[in-house]
Amino acid sequence: MPAEELDSYGTKPFVEHLDDLRRTILWSLIALGAGMAFAFPLAPYVLKLLKVPVAQSGVDPETFLRVLRVAGGLSITLRIGFWGGLLLALPFILLAVGWFVFPGLTQRERRAIRNALGMAVVLFAAGVSFGYFLVLPSVVQLMLRINEWLGLTCDFVELADYVSFVLRLLIAFGLAYELPVVIVVLGHLGIVTSASLRAYRRHVIVGLLVAAMLLTPPDPLSQIMMALPLVVLYEICIWIVWVRQRAAMKSKELE
Repeated sequence: MPAEELDSYGTKPFVEHLDDLRRTILWSLIALGAGMAFAFPLAPYVLKLLKVPVAQSGVDPETFLRVLRVAGGLSITLRIGFWGGLLLALPFILLAVGWFVFPGLTQRERRAIRNALGMAVVLFAAGVSFGYFLVLPSVVQLMLRINEWLGLTCDFVELADYVSFVLRLLIAFGLAYELPVVIVVLGHLGIVTSASLRAYRRHVIVGLLVAAMLLTPPDPLSQIMMALPLVVLYEICIWIVWVRQRAAMKSKELE
């Protein structure tokens, strides 16, 4: 932070930073608790939505997805409540983290993050929607086709495992789609340029493939379906950063 801005804000003792961290963790837990409280009563409706990709793959979810334990219903409810609550709370958790780091940022950095918050929420929702409507049906179909190709009989799947698998996948897609927000903010702050983004394009593509491999199930289809849109978004970010640079150069010339 520049010296003049540092003087205007002052400095905080270490104990106050710890207090801010405690508040951030507390607000994050409150957001998670509120998300879980909202998700628990909706568990039957969420479960119906999670069964749709199985039906789209040509399998009857009522017979294919089964509960094998006495406490299976409770386990499914808890999993939907936790993962669904985390899915709803993630935007607010990110806001709490942003509030924690804001005092250490300059005015320019704060404006960049504020402007990116709306895009972050939209991209998170877009990632979840893409994973639900396009990836899940394709992945379920692929799994069933592999079983048929190997001559394996798969009459049913444990419902609790399926619920955890689906919700974790949706969260992974939502978080992965936050990449453009990070790149655009870094470009706005001048940390990266369009030229540097182009120069490291190959390295970034390899990194995106590795990230997709770690975030998705161990099948090539879901990995490719996550990595390809991220590569396209990365290319779009290069153009956005380039346009911002041109606008900044023109404004300096006018001055």
